[in-house]
Amino acid sequence: MEERAKRLRYWIKLLMLLISIINYESVNAQGQGLFQLNNMCEFAVWVGTQSNAGQPLLEAADVALDPGMSTTVATPPGWAGRFWGRTGCMFDPITGQGMCATGDCAGALQCNGIGGDPPATLAEFTLLGADGLDFYDVSLVDGYNLPLAVAPTAVDAELISSNYSCASAGCTGDLNENCPDELQMLGSGGQIVGCRSACSAFGSPEYCCTGEYGSPATCLPTSFSQTFKFACPRAYSYAYDDSSSTFTCVGSSYTITFCP
Repeated sequence: MEERAKRLRYWIKLLMLLISIINYESVNAQGQGLFQLNNMCEFAVWVGTQSNAGQPLLEAADVALDPGMSTTVATPPGWAGRFWGRTGCMFDPITGQGMCATGDCAGALQCNGIGGDPPATLAEFTLLGADGLDFYDVSLVDGYNLPLAVAPTAVDAELISSNYSCASAGCTGDLNENCPDELQMLGSGGQIVGCRSACSAFGSPEYCCTGEYGSPATCLPTSFSQTFKFACPRAYSYAYDDSSSTFTCVGSSYTITFCP
């Protein structure tokens, strides 16, 4: 009986995902839809967004996604900003105020331009950047709380010129399992809910790439950032990890998947 219920839940989740993909392609065909956010975790994820300076807020994106659910977010041309997943959230249904165990943005359901508290796995985008390219990456510079993947959709094969052109970026493993003791963030029950960056944990210039360490020549990988890089080779492990972490594409739509 339990096995039958598991199979039923699986097919319901798959059906919901397929419906959202069909709706997403319909919106994108009108030139509006850019991002599809999928929650494949076994728990609810509250999406957080932060637009870069001068960019419009994406208030409709700050929503709760139950397991297997998806949502579509439209952005204006040339938008730049970040997405992340908040976990363990509780909000008052009337005031919209509350708290998240990770990725919290000032205790509000709608982040309204406020960044998430580290540690949080980030999906970062600059659309229509230099030479008309989209730039995107998954960053662990602010630490890690969830597996996350970014992938372009409906890409013309002729656009793929390298391993970093229109390819998937992300951190798909559970970094919390191998988080160094010094970086572990514990939840109320004593479980590891996030893995902090060395900058967040220690605040020193050599880890934060500030002061005399504020350049690629002086801010080099550390044992902590190398732990992140080994676990997630297609994600930023520290501030100057550009060469193996930045991806580009042209005129694509994107999927962001939590717990891919």
